[in-house]
Amino acid sequence: MTRKQATIAVRSGLNDDEQYGCVVPPIHLSSTYNFTDYNQPRAHDYSRRGNPTRDVVQRALAELEGGAGAVMTNTGMSAIHLVCTLFLKPGDLLVAPHDCYGGSYRLFDSQSKRGAYRVKFVDQGDAEALQAALAQKPKLVLVESPSNPLLRVVDIAAICAAARAAGAVSVVDNTFLSPALQNPLALGADLVLHSCTKYLNGHSDVVAGAVIAKEAGTATELAWWANNIGVTGSAFDSYLLLRGMRTLGPRMAAAQRNALAIIDYLKQQPLVKKLYHPSLPENPGHQLAARQQRGFGAMLSFELDGDEARLRRFLKALELFTLAESLGGVESLISHTATMTHAGMSAEARAEAGISDALLRISVGIEDHEDLIADLDQAFRAAVED
Repeated sequence: MTRKQATIAVRSGLNDDEQYGCVVPPIHLSSTYNFTDYNQPRAHDYSRRGNPTRDVVQRALAELEGGAGAVMTNTGMSAIHLVCTLFLKPGDLLVAPHDCYGGSYRLFDSQSKRGAYRVKFVDQGDAEALQAALAQKPKLVLVESPSNPLLRVVDIAAICAAARAAGAVSVVDNTFLSPALQNPLALGADLVLHSCTKYLNGHSDVVAGAVIAKEAGTATELAWWANNIGVTGSAFDSYLLLRGMRTLGPRMAAAQRNALAIIDYLKQQPLVKKLYHPSLPENPGHQLAARQQRGFGAMLSFELDGDEARLRRFLKALELFTLAESLGGVESLISHTATMTHAGMSAEARAEAGISDALLRISVGIEDHEDLIADLDQAFRAAVED
C-alpha cells in the first residue's frame, strides 16, 4: 500500500460532519428526505438513489483506486451484474477468464443461456486464444488477476490495451488483492470491481460490492443504473465497510506475512501435491506479479495428495482454519473449491480451467503464523491415519 493510500484509507470520512463535528461520520439511516418546497429536492431524496453515508465510502473507494467515481452495491455479484447491465445487450459478447470465480462463471453462463448476452470463456494467459476471442469484437472484457482459485496472474496492461484496440471496455476484478496491492485503473483498465465483502471490509460481517470507473461519465451512468435496478448498498453496510477500510493496510501486511510463512511450510509438506501462489518463482505469473502488484497477496491454494477420505480427515482435523467460503477476513478460512466456491461450474468446466477435485483454497488471516502452521501440521498428520 502506498503512503498516500494508507492515509486515505485511515482517514476516510473523518471530520466530515459539519453539524456536530463527529470524527467518525454518522450513519444516515433515513430512507427518504424532505423537499424544501414544491419541486425542490435536496441533495438526497431517496436512499436507493443516494445516501450520505454511502457517499462517503464511495468517495473513499474512488480515491483508493484512483478513479473518477464509485458505486457501492449490495453484493459483489450485483457489482458485476451492474457492469454487464450497462455495457451489454442481447447479442453482445463478453470475454471472461475460463478460470474465474465460480459465481461469476455461473452468472455469465446463465445469462448467456437466456439470451441476455453472449459469453466466451478463454485462457487469458494464452495470447493466441485471447487474440482469437478479441477478434470477435467483444463489448466487454473481464480480467481476474490473480485468478480465483488458482492464483494465475495475467498481464493487465497488455489485455486492457488489446481490449481497447478491439473496441471493448475492460473491467478488472481486484478482489483478491484490494487497492492496497494493485490498482488496475493505473494499468489501463476502464473499470475495477470489488467484492467489498472480502479484504476491503475485512471482518466477515458485511456483504457488499463496488464498481470504480476511470471516467466521471461512466461513474454517473453506473450510478443511474444502480438506482434503476435497485442494487445500491445500505447505509449501515456503508458505515461498516468504511470502518473496515481504515485498517486495510495493516491487515493486508499481517496476512501477507502469514501467507509467506505458511507457503514455506507447505513447500516441505509431502502431502501437498501442487502449490499455487504468485510468490513462487516457478509460478508462471511470478514475474508479472512482481511487476504489476505491490505484494503477492494472502490467498493460496494447494492440491492434497490422496483420496476423498484423506481430504475429509484433513479438513475435519483443522481447528484454527474454518471450513467456509469467502475470504479476506481477519480469520483464516479454508474451502474445497469443487464443492464450495466453484460448485456452480460443471465438472468439465472445472477440468478445463485446471481446477482439481483435490484443490483446497486458503484465505490466510492475521492470527499468529506459528499457530496456523501448527494447526496445518496436526491436520496433515491426522489425514494419513487409518
